[in-house]
Amino acid sequence: MKSLYVFTIGCQMNSSDADLFYRLLSPMGYLPTDSPESADLVIVNTCSIRAKAEDKAFSFIGRLQAIKAVKPGFRIGVAGCVAQQEGAGILSRVPYVDFIFGTHAIWRLPEIVTALEAGSGRIVDVDMAEELPERPDTGEMRGGVSDFVTIMRGCDNFCTYCVVPYVRGREMSRRPEAIVDEVKKKVAAGAREITLLGQNVNSYGKKEGLPDFPELLRMVADIEGLQRLRFATSHPKDLSDELIDAFAQIPGLCNHLHLPVQSGSTAVLSRMNRKYTREHYLERIARLRDVCPDIALGTDIIVGFPGESSEDFNKTLSLVESIRYDGVFAFAYSDRPNAKAADFSGKVPEKEKKSRLAELLALQDEITREKNEACVGKMEEILVEGKSPRKVDSSAITDPAAGDRVTGRTRSNRVVHAILAEGEKNPVGRCIPVRIDRALGHSLWGSQTGK
Repeated sequence: MKSLYVFTIGCQMNSSDADLFYRLLSPMGYLPTDSPESADLVIVNTCSIRAKAEDKAFSFIGRLQAIKAVKPGFRIGVAGCVAQQEGAGILSRVPYVDFIFGTHAIWRLPEIVTALEAGSGRIVDVDMAEELPERPDTGEMRGGVSDFVTIMRGCDNFCTYCVVPYVRGREMSRRPEAIVDEVKKKVAAGAREITLLGQNVNSYGKKEGLPDFPELLRMVADIEGLQRLRFATSHPKDLSDELIDAFAQIPGLCNHLHLPVQSGSTAVLSRMNRKYTREHYLERIARLRDVCPDIALGTDIIVGFPGESSEDFNKTLSLVESIRYDGVFAFAYSDRPNAKAADFSGKVPEKEKKSRLAELLALQDEITREKNEACVGKMEEILVEGKSPRKVDSSAITDPAAGDRVTGRTRSNRVVHAILAEGEKNPVGRCIPVRIDRALGHSLWGSQTGK
């Protein structure tokens, strides 16, 4: 048997694609391994959404050269958005890489590896497909209690800072019956929570005339054995009343929504080609909270976009203060290949970008801490995903007879490290009640209150 190691950087869709790599190559005798040193084949699954992610990928690839120098037959592949973006250029930069395959070549991976094993020499496959192939019904379903299912690929929005339409192609949706079938198989393999993935799930099915996204949510939520349902990512311009109402109407849909705002300034949003205003975004948030008062909200924010003034940035701060997100992913703007904003004037100096980012993150850290502290003393239900990776914090232990530590998430997507009641055995995959005893910066400590 042969072994496969996949190193993944970037979004949840890349994690879902990594699962697909394993499934595609499993029938060829490739089994997962937990280190590149023990692998026969390493695939570096890359992200190009920010320069830092791209640099991280090439740094990891560089470390593989030493393994290849001493291990005959060791092969290196590069996948994902950087592979699609750079193509054969990667072979010039790192000549010890054996093959490059883009975001639309995933389904051709078995043929690529077969050709390599037959001595074909280095391969580059970055051809784009006009239709979205279906996931193969081969290989063992991997993943855990919480798993991902991709429902669509690509994007038609062309935000001026973003490379997704260029590296993942135009928007294409999968058939709903194929999605339901995959979720059923994931649940049969042990998944209890599913996150439906797409660059803009809100527009699912519109181009193809398929059932819309709220209807797909209902179809998936009805699957027996599925306890929780989430989705990512949403575009504010396509957040419909029907989708908002789903948070009140679908019991299994978690009260958590990640809704990227990117900026609190309408002028900056216009230059970003986001197609909504600050006022529209705030109206959607208000309606969400009317329908689901306890909804937890996350967002993405870019600081230092070309032309962003101090006044524009202050509008972002005021929006964050007003909405009080439960979590924020914030980044300093960086030019990306093919993205229109790379040619924009008014670039913000790096020092100023770093200063604004630090100020934003400090504000959000304060809000997150306050929200976490407000959870102390409350009862929460967590879906147990496994053992807690955190060391025992003695100040968090209230019961000297407490058992093992586990980690899980609340329906509002807060991470909880919980101390099990005495005698509790293997609750992985079950929802258990937990009393929140202590708030940390980005997680909670709790203790099980019953079986």
